[in-house]
Amino acid sequence: MFVAATTQCFPNRPLDSAIEKLADLEFSHIEIGIHEDSEHIKPSEVVSDMAACYDKINSTRRLTVTGLSLDIAAEGEDYFQTFIKCCELAKLSKIVTLTVPSGEHGTPFTEEVERSKRLVKIAEQHGVRVAMRSKVGNISADPDTVSVICGHVKGLGLSLDPSHYHFGQPPEVATYEKLMGYVHNVYLRDSTPDNLQVRVGQGIIEYGKLINLLRKAGYDRALCVDIQPDPELDHDGELRKLRLLLESLIMV
Repeated sequence: MFVAATTQCFPNRPLDSAIEKLADLEFSHIEIGIHEDSEHIKPSEVVSDMAACYDKINSTRRLTVTGLSLDIAAEGEDYFQTFIKCCELAKLSKIVTLTVPSGEHGTPFTEEVERSKRLVKIAEQHGVRVAMRSKVGNISADPDTVSVICGHVKGLGLSLDPSHYHFGQPPEVATYEKLMGYVHNVYLRDSTPDNLQVRVGQGIIEYGKLINLLRKAGYDRALCVDIQPDPELDHDGELRKLRLLLESLIMV
């Protein structure tokens, strides 16, 4: 395992500025966000000018790109055509893991399964893999549902965000140990049942326990720090603190 950070930690900065900040904070690996509402790379830009997006991804100084986070605004068939282009970009850039949101809460189970099967089929054709991200308000907020969907859709992974199994959820939902075998990526911050993001050390996320569970499952990829700007927090300090903490734990 290794520690990374998502460029979405700096959502309001241009991509080159976000990368520079993460390099200054001594991260060696990054995930790049491709979101339509982002200042980094937009999915529509991947469709319209892939060469420019490729140049951006490969202008990361000494940082290694571990994955892409996708949030595609297009709907219907346009969604899948945009996803194909993102897979082509990932393959061109030698990036393996793509993270996508699952359907919103209330999406019919069979619809989500069929959508996920199509995404996995497209991803496999391009030599990449796709994982749905844990998120409150989406189907992926329920570990039981995630387990069933990943069981139905061979090749579908989970981008595990433990905070979304603690924040606003009853205690029994926070039991996500059974999902370890599906994990393709991990997002981390500290959280409580009442606050999605708190100062590192003031929440209930058990980083050491999680790392041990991931080790037992054979996980050997990124632990991706995802701390959003907050006027109540020393943003740079929190990013640095969590990086150091995770690095100390994976060395044990």
